[in-house]
Amino acid sequence: MAAAAAASIRERQTVALKRMLNFNVPHVKNSTGEPVWKVLIYDRFGQDIISPLLSVKELRDMGITLHLLLHSDRDPIPDVPAVYFVMPTEENIDRMCQDLRNQLYESYYLNFISAISRSKLEDIANAALAASAVTQVAKVFDQYLNFITLEDDMFVLCNQNKELVSYRAINRPDITDTEMETVMDTIVDSLFCFFVTLGAVPIIRCSRGTAAEMVAVKLDKKLRENLRDARNSLFTGDTLGAGQFSFQRPLLVLVDRNIDLATPLHHTWTYQALVHDVLDFHLNRVNLEESSGMENSPAGARPKRKNKKSYDLTPVDKFWQKHKGSPFPEVAESVQQELESYRAQEDEVKRLKSIMGLEGEDEGAISMLSDNTAKLTSAVSSLPELLEKKRLIDLHTNVATAVLEHIKARKLDVYFEYEEKIMSKTTLDKSLLDIISDPDAGTPEDKMRLFLIYYISAQQAPSEADLEQYKKALTDAGCNLNPLQYIKQWKAFAKMASAPTSYGNTTAKPMGLLSRVMNTGSQFVMEGVKNLVLKQQNLPVTRILDNLMEMKSNPETDDYRYFDPKMLRGNDSSVPRNKNPFQEGKQGKHILYGCSELFNATQFIKQLSQLGQK
Repeated sequence: MAAAAAASIRERQTVALKRMLNFNVPHVKNSTGEPVWKVLIYDRFGQDIISPLLSVKELRDMGITLHLLLHSDRDPIPDVPAVYFVMPTEENIDRMCQDLRNQLYESYYLNFISAISRSKLEDIANAALAASAVTQVAKVFDQYLNFITLEDDMFVLCNQNKELVSYRAINRPDITDTEMETVMDTIVDSLFCFFVTLGAVPIIRCSRGTAAEMVAVKLDKKLRENLRDARNSLFTGDTLGAGQFSFQRPLLVLVDRNIDLATPLHHTWTYQALVHDVLDFHLNRVNLEESSGMENSPAGARPKRKNKKSYDLTPVDKFWQKHKGSPFPEVAESVQQELESYRAQEDEVKRLKSIMGLEGEDEGAISMLSDNTAKLTSAVSSLPELLEKKRLIDLHTNVATAVLEHIKARKLDVYFEYEEKIMSKTTLDKSLLDIISDPDAGTPEDKMRLFLIYYISAQQAPSEADLEQYKKALTDAGCNLNPLQYIKQWKAFAKMASAPTSYGNTTAKPMGLLSRVMNTGSQFVMEGVKNLVLKQQNLPVTRILDNLMEMKSNPETDDYRYFDPKMLRGNDSSVPRNKNPFQEGKQGKHILYGCSELFNATQFIKQLSQLGQK
């Protein structure tokens, strides 16, 4: 999905959360005095929405002394107000009623992630009456925040029950109409929340005869019903700073994953995409296992226990913001440069520490220092900054090293380059069978991904005899053939519907081997890894979006349906009434991307495999 809109969705959702934590009163940044101390009670859904946006320190600044899961064992804290942020489910409501009965807190601010039904609201009212706690329930709010923002311009609809709205769920042959309705309602509820938070009613375009069309019809109806009830409409007046909105409404383009199955399988070459592909990266947090070398024991040397470490890769991290879209070799070089520039300042750090009498102190303790406790104001201001720089360098050294290990062990540069050639229909320098049969190139999953991309992108499917030969090579390499089984059925079906997807004619250009670029003293031994430079890709989603935003006529998008929820009568005309191209401001287009679930290739292969099981 893509919407054109001003002010980042990340800012808007953060403002909404801060307002909620401030008892639903707009949060003023530099208000003097202590905040009101309170506890935050959330369910897993609430936790997933808050954790990518607000750090523990920011929660503390908002007066949150404790944050606890709703369904954990919680002790009474009778003199403190509690802010709840949960989905309006049956079991959550039961537990909240139990909290009222047990008189856990001084007062209750109940915030629902998604709108609560009338009957469930009555259940809470009855419980409050029975517990004589009516006066303690201070506020009940529908927050319309049922989506997760991961970046300024990227959101995902859900994480907790993502298998409910997954590619597999929507495409399995035995799905019933009722189940499909539930999936669509879940998606529509999140999209509706997204537009309430954005403070704008979109124009909706979607392809026909797909799940995207079912979502569009339902979303149009839901927006229309809300606008019709002028007194209670969520799109008038005081939506979050709707005034910042430009005069142009956003365009929501809904597309079905089936228009492009090759891209999610494609091996990647930029920093963020590699982290997501090869490491355990989830809701902006990467979990690494660090082995700490060998230890000598009486029984001989053995690897030490692996330490698990987690790092948050957030917009506050300047290095990440600058380099997440860069090709990996550039990232390795930049980490090295940062490290060298820090080493030049290391003596300064030692000097500052000794001036402040802090030689042996732990760095965490130092960063807590505030100006008045220090001996030298200048030392105080520059030391935390230098230590933060060091923390980020260590973080990215560890993350980039972990990525590099995968690249080298699995020859990911070779896969990336070869797949780019397949997708752009460039002549291949070695045969696909050779790569599949090479025991040193990649895991069975890497080989399967490569073959599926070849199979999906081929204008002409391979002959039965060739296919058998490939299947044998894949089986010998240890591959599970279920994903291929599904892609075969999908391709046969898609062929009836439309022509194969084209990926533009671009390829990655090799720039010679990297070892020459990297100096010998580098942390990263890049020997033998290709220094590939990215070319502009023209992926199906990009082309579709371009056609629809620019109002270009193109066979790919000419029959897309058109919905405008603000039109009084719901008439689906395919004729766009708005003939002006969509864009935001003069700087060109502003695009937000969202998806019903964010998966990496491993998770996607697993879904294809389940769909392909006999």
